[in-house]
Amino acid sequence: MKKNIILLILLLFFNISFSQELLATVQVNSQQLGGSNQQTYKALEKSLKDFINNTSWTGKKLQNFEKIKSNFAIVLSERDGNRFKGSIVVQAVRPVYSSSYESPLLNLQDTKFAFEYVENENLIFNERQFSGKNLIDVISFYVYLILGYDADSFQSSGGTQWFSKAQQIAQNSQNRNYEGWGQINDPRSRSILIGEILNPNMSQLRSTFYTYHRAGLDNLFNQDQTQGKKIIFDALMQLKTYENSFQQNYYFNLFTDNKSDEIFNIFNSGNNGGLVIGDLKQLMTTLAPKYSESKWNKWK
Repeated sequence: MKKNIILLILLLFFNISFSQELLATVQVNSQQLGGSNQQTYKALEKSLKDFINNTSWTGKKLQNFEKIKSNFAIVLSERDGNRFKGSIVVQAVRPVYSSSYESPLLNLQDTKFAFEYVENENLIFNERQFSGKNLIDVISFYVYLILGYDADSFQSSGGTQWFSKAQQIAQNSQNRNYEGWGQINDPRSRSILIGEILNPNMSQLRSTFYTYHRAGLDNLFNQDQTQGKKIIFDALMQLKTYENSFQQNYYFNLFTDNKSDEIFNIFNSGNNGGLVIGDLKQLMTTLAPKYSESKWNKWK
């Protein structure tokens, strides 16, 4: 009985410890713009790094080892005074229990990133209103998206409060003459993504996401991997419910894109404890056909 209580406390501690603020790196690439004066871009890079890492997004203060490792890579392609256009890649990883392995949580490219920035201006987040310049809004949206993904991986639907904040930012940013927030004619917009995540129809994917990480990956580095693999296998097979509806779903396609390498590697060892890999192969070929030749067809 005492062992069960201790185990429960440890699990709760583990859930809490890795579910909040970010430890982010930021890169701003201005090569396409030319020119020798890089001061503005270096200032932007530093301002964003300080903004992401020093803003209290959740109200909790954590040590660095407890924070979510993430990366924001911006490529600028146009500049007109203080107006900029480009793209941003957002990445985040999650530690896996009893290992040095870090599992990819999120890796996406947003090609509709336009904003205004004045060198050394203060970046201050206000969740109640649009900033007027789109820079803070896009970055804050992705911060809360990362927080939501991370929390979902440690607790079933644990990221809802952070996803809801991201959705509020998206709503504040509607009809502000900046691309990337549209709800129609833009299937990969930020508003579409957060709407899909919070759609009750996607509850199975969020459940799979939690089980995959917390019960599967976190048990995969035991001496006997059989149980961890079975849990991951069963969780993925639950995605069969989406086999006729995944094609235009940004959230679902992000999952398969972000996890394809990891899923392939987990079951590519040849030691799968009697699991019927053919069933998973067939499902993954349906859900992520572009990886059939490079991954799924290589499973034995």
